[in-house]
Amino acid sequence: MTISVRSASPSDAEFLAHGNAAMALETEHKQLDAGVVDAGVRAALGDATKGRYFIAERAGERVGQLMFTYEWSDWRNGMFWWIQSVYVLPQARREGVFRALFRHVEQLAAG
Repeated sequence: MTISVRSASPSDAEFLAHGNAAMALETEHKQLDAGVVDAGVRAALGDATKGRYFIAERAGERVGQLMFTYEWSDWRNGMFWWIQSVYVLPQARREGVFRALFRHVEQLAAG
């Protein structure tokens, strides 16, 4: 099945916050404060200088997410993108969701 990737919008905030909390619990066994995560996601969605979120969809359903943030490198005199806040719903894993998200960002970077 085809996976499409799009920029996240404010209507995706709940999905993104849930994915961030699920990732923290799954990978670091950390229970995040839902209010703080929600506020952080909404802050990033409202200010592109903080980073950009992307949503992967399959058959019109959200199945994954990825965010990149920016870091200035004085060593290289340039801006770098750091991929973070990656999450793929368990039922959609091993189906190319992360690959689609990564390729989308890779194309933007080459752009």
